[in-house]
Formats: sequence, structure tokens, C-alpha cells
Amino acid sequence: MAAARGFGVAYKLDEATLVKLRAFGMDVEEASGQQHHMLPVPAVFLIGGTKCLIEFEYVNPDYRVRINPELLLAAARVLFK
Repeated sequence: MAAARGFGVAYKLDEATLVKLRAFGMDVEEASGQQHHMLPVPAVFLIGGTKCLIEFEYVNPDYRVRINPELLLAAARVLFK
């Protein structure tokens, strides 16, 4: 979770969401082994160059929407020729 926080892609679940998840039989603490109630936003970062800068990023707060694999491969091909 430290990396997710460092990249600014972590968020804390509020109490109302935790209650809803528990009602569906989902225990965030049990699943994660932690009590911080934080989850990462799915994200992809391609880091390159001699300065190790982020050259490409994809972040979508809707965890159901993931990056298209072809888009990721195209970005990697351009950056790492």
C-alpha cells in the first residue's frame, strides 16, 4: 500500500462503504490482513529514461475499467524501442 500511497492512487474506504461490503460478506480487514481500510486504484506506470521519469500512466478510479492490453503494448514499444 505504501507504493500506491506514494503514487497517489490509494483511497480510504468510508464507514458506510465498509458496512455495505460487510453486508455482502466481504471483510476488507480479513482479505487484506490490514486495518487501514485502504484500497489501490488500478494503475499502470511506465518509467523510462536516464532520469527514471514516468513516461506513461493509466489510472482509472473505476476498478472495472482496465487498460486495453494493445494500448499498453503500443506505449511500451514507443518508449522502449
